[in-house]
Amino acid sequence: MSEAPQLKVSTRAEKALREAMERLFTGRPARTDGKLTKNNLWREAGVSRATMNRATDVLADWDDHIGRSPASLHDQRQTLEIADLRRQLKNNRQERQQLQDQVDAAATVIAVLLAENTALREQATKQSAVVIPLDRTHFISE
Repeated sequence: MSEAPQLKVSTRAEKALREAMERLFTGRPARTDGKLTKNNLWREAGVSRATMNRATDVLADWDDHIGRSPASLHDQRQTLEIADLRRQLKNNRQERQQLQDQVDAAATVIAVLLAENTALREQATKQSAVVIPLDRTHFISE
């Protein structure tokens, strides 16, 4: 099986890519926002995407270095922190919903108890207003 010929780029294009890579890794971009992306690499170098894609040695160095750069480590920490905050937010939303369900259930019970209490008070008031005549014969001694 024959291997595909390795595509190469000009010395000038490789130099531009390596200089752009260095500027991006050191946080001193000249043409981009400085994010460590391959889109920024070819733009920062002033070459086409196709030229960058043919620079396999440069891309291998990029991939090797990207995981170790301070900016990349910062991005990785931020990504982990964002994932953790999203998990916490999801848990807090679930907890808030559970608490809201408990409040709703308690409000329903309180409303029922209030109605029962009101009915019992009305019943007690009506009963105390009724006059029951006493049989006098039991109290009068002859």
